[in-house]
Amino acid sequence: MVAFALYCRLPFGRLHSRNPEIIKFANAIGRTPSALAMKLVNIASLDPAITATGRKGLRSASNNDRDMWEEMQGDWDRFALESDAAMSVFEDSTSMEDDVGAIEDQLPIGKYRVVSAKARVGQSFFRAAVLSAYRGRCCITGLSIPSLLVASHIVPWRSDARNRVNPRNGLLLSALHDRAFDAGMLTVGDDMTVRVACSPALRSDKYFSDAIGRHHGQQIDLPEKFSPDPDFLAYHRKHIFKD
Repeated sequence: MVAFALYCRLPFGRLHSRNPEIIKFANAIGRTPSALAMKLVNIASLDPAITATGRKGLRSASNNDRDMWEEMQGDWDRFALESDAAMSVFEDSTSMEDDVGAIEDQLPIGKYRVVSAKARVGQSFFRAAVLSAYRGRCCITGLSIPSLLVASHIVPWRSDARNRVNPRNGLLLSALHDRAFDAGMLTVGDDMTVRVACSPALRSDKYFSDAIGRHHGQQIDLPEKFSPDPDFLAYHRKHIFKD
């Protein structure tokens, strides 16, 4: 479970035995850094987004690895909670920036604290996975300042409970482009290019044109894992984009 959680946290290029985080967790779980790094690369061999680019990882993934990969893909919410519990055994709990401010406004009144805690765990996992998939850079602008980046839901959090923490339901965007995406001012096409709404009121605003409009037709920087699900992008274009 720790290995799978680390796979979701770490960019592919950092899955090696010299990575301080791998060394830390290898020592904690009684394995060598090389053994843990090998397990992570075995997991990468199961990821279609990795193998589609010609990177094959190692080919010694076990049947248990494959079963766990399928479980993770089938129930991201459960995986986020269980992986968080596994990781917390070996690390001090930290306050991770997690994009939950607007989400807490949507929580039901009853059992608020329990639901809020679950939402925070899920959003912390979601943010870490999306950050690692996009190598810590906004997929439209290339901005790489973490405090200005948002793990943005393609299908809104309130609209699809099953995919709230699925990293394939995420794009890494600057705070400005996240707000524009949520407001339907921009979207992403099947060809992974940015589409900007053609409202005359928006296009006549110079700042909007300079900061957002100029990206119309530009291909996003593709993630190295957890590629955006085409069905989620289609939902955003149909129900949220205001063209």
